[in-house]
Amino acid sequence: MTDLVIMKDRQAVTTSLQVAEGFNKRHTHVIEAIENKIHSAENSAQYKNMFIEGTYQDKSGKTNKLFYMNRDGFSFIAFGFTGRKADEFKLKYIDAFNQMEDHIKQQVKIPTTPRDLALLALSAGEETNQRVDDIDVRLTDIEENKLITTEDKGTVDSHVRKKVYQICKEHHFGQDAKSMLFQDLGLSIKQLFQVPNRGRIKDKDFSRVLEFIDNWQPSSVTKEQIKQLEFDFDIE
Repeated sequence: MTDLVIMKDRQAVTTSLQVAEGFNKRHTHVIEAIENKIHSAENSAQYKNMFIEGTYQDKSGKTNKLFYMNRDGFSFIAFGFTGRKADEFKLKYIDAFNQMEDHIKQQVKIPTTPRDLALLALSAGEETNQRVDDIDVRLTDIEENKLITTEDKGTVDSHVRKKVYQICKEHHFGQDAKSMLFQDLGLSIKQLFQVPNRGRIKDKDFSRVLEFIDNWQPSSVTKEQIKQLEFDFDIE
């Protein structure tokens, strides 16, 4: 047997052919029962909302009539079917309707009215704005964390050497003092700008790093260590 309940026009339905097969009835008798309902003077408008005429092809290729019916239409037709087997099929149909209706509810609603289309456009606009905001955040993050180029690192290293040589020349320091100054200045840059080495300096801090180097003076500890090496020199 084919599926008891299918989706048609985003609605859970079954067919007169499936009902006839499920309840072991002649299809022509099910068709007659439906047409009697539709053509009856009483409640005919409501019945027309429950049943929609359609067609199918039999094994020989002949086109025959059938009816699609929603849950209400099925209830009216199956109401007169009695017996244990009939009750078992009713329960199966009810379960199949429930499952199909749940499935339909989970599907994305297709907008059909101007209001639905407007809401969809608004939602799409909000989603687009959110994506733009996310991109802006990522671009800002990239910009904030962009590192200096190899050329810029060379400029930083050049300023470091220039500063150390300048201090050594002014105070006539030797090679040992020069090493201490390089170590002190390098450590100061790493601590102040929170980088493991000068190659990890952020591009946004480049100008500040150069300014810091140009105005840098050795720490008190380094001064004392140099004094112990250079007895005759005072860097003050």
